Amino acid sequence: MPTQQRKILVTSALPYANGAIHIGHLVEYLQTDIWVRFQKLRGHICTYVCATDAHGTPIMLKAREQGVTPEALTEKLSAEFVKDFSDFGIEFDNYHTTHSAENEALVGEIYATLRASGDIYTRTIEQAYDEQEGMFLPDRFVRGTCPRCGSEDQYGDACEICGATYAPSELLDAVSVLSGTTPVKRESEHYFFKLSKYEEHLRAWIKDAALEKNVVAKLEEWFAVGLQDWDISRDAPYFGFRIPGTEDKYFYVWLDAPVGYMASFKNLCDRDDNLDFDDYWKPGSDAELYHFIGKDIVYFHTLFWPAVLRSAGFRTPTSVHTHGFLTVGGKKMSKSRGTFITARTYLDNLNPSYLRYYYAAKLGPTIDDIDLNLDDLVARVNSDLVGKLINIASRCAGFISKHFDGQLADELPDHALFAAFADASESIAEHYERREYSKAMRQIMGLADKANRYIDDNKPWVMVKDEAKIAEVQGVCTQGLNMFRSLMIFLSPVIPVVAKDARAYLREENWRWRDASSPLLGTVLPKFRPLLTRVDADQVQSMVEQSRKSANPGMGDR
Repeated sequence: MPTQQRKILVTSALPYANGAIHIGHLVEYLQTDIWVRFQKLRGHICTYVCATDAHGTPIMLKAREQGVTPEALTEKLSAEFVKDFSDFGIEFDNYHTTHSAENEALVGEIYATLRASGDIYTRTIEQAYDEQEGMFLPDRFVRGTCPRCGSEDQYGDACEICGATYAPSELLDAVSVLSGTTPVKRESEHYFFKLSKYEEHLRAWIKDAALEKNVVAKLEEWFAVGLQDWDISRDAPYFGFRIPGTEDKYFYVWLDAPVGYMASFKNLCDRDDNLDFDDYWKPGSDAELYHFIGKDIVYFHTLFWPAVLRSAGFRTPTSVHTHGFLTVGGKKMSKSRGTFITARTYLDNLNPSYLRYYYAAKLGPTIDDIDLNLDDLVARVNSDLVGKLINIASRCAGFISKHFDGQLADELPDHALFAAFADASESIAEHYERREYSKAMRQIMGLADKANRYIDDNKPWVMVKDEAKIAEVQGVCTQGLNMFRSLMIFLSPVIPVVAKDARAYLREENWRWRDASSPLLGTVLPKFRPLLTRVDADQVQSMVEQSRKSANPGMGDR
């Protein structure tokens, strides 16, 4: 057990209010939730905040299309997000929205500080303008032919075929996604943040933050090209916060979205006297700050965001933890194949503990993509969780209940074997700390194999037939249930609902990580009920069919 209690603030990237949460998004939220639950189990003060990312042109346009206000649209989707996350066992200490009073105040404060320090300046730029719609077009609302490779129907900022990046004005045969008309060029004054000024500070921060090596390699590419000052403004019409002192300029969503981390925490601090905002966000703070993100938003979180925080007089993140994407069956998620699965469709068909465990068994600390193979999901969950883990309790609990009135023995017959489980505690903890979940799962399941071998070797079902060995049966099954208990404590960050039910069976109010190293003896237990059933392959197929029939738009670009 660590001797010093840590103060940790953790965030996941804010889900964008432009579509449903799907199983690809869940990689991040489950990865974060597991890490947070582990830290709390270790006895640290760990606070997990998130919020709905509620601003931007896509949200404004979707609301207009649906005939509702952007506020109504984001509130509706935010409520759906909260329900999906909750049903997957993702436990935020606070979930807020970027369209909040706290966020507007913080963004205004940060902007004023940046401006006063000379880090904001204005420049006239030329942009694509849709005359029919009467608005400037975000890069992704212009499509055309790539100027490098000639691929058609590419976005206005990057080609998905050859990877080239460019300005919308460089696209060939460009058209507006909104009206299908050819955009014209029009000038507008925009506000820029001097990102280029912060290269030295960013290089020092990147070193201290010990970012993943592939992330560092990508950052070096951006440094080599030269950091570009960041356009933090957008023209009306736009759904967001208006820039103070202007009539028709708004903060770009990527300025106020990361500030949403701070705003969600501020909203929590205002309701919790045990938390102080400045203790976590001012320079010199002894608190740790971690952002969990996908590899597609590294630029914003490892260059723009730490530079803005430094300029505004706030602390920078301790580190940014980056993960890869999800593929299903080795391919991108597909609506036609039924592998573009929303969180709700999954929940309508399968137990969330299955996916939580499967992702944990696949996840590591790198930006490598992970693959969800549905046949493998069925096989792994049935083998590991049901066949190995739950089976330990199932094989022992009945004997304790039937022959010993539910009472565990007062002593373990094999102290050395239990010590092997206790000794594994710190190694497993280190894997969790480093986000090496797949290594932790392998080690835990290796211990589950040991426990099952012990039961196989001692054969309580044979011993119980011999009156002289009845007492030994109680000892063997007490040993088995204690090994099961240790494993459930180790796995409780991953499958918290199953762990809660196991804890209730063992009649314990709560667990700490250290409890896995001390046995439970002499306690009277109730009758055991199955904690988890096998995955039914038919349910998986039903989920795929349901997904194939429905249109499931994901969260759109900001």
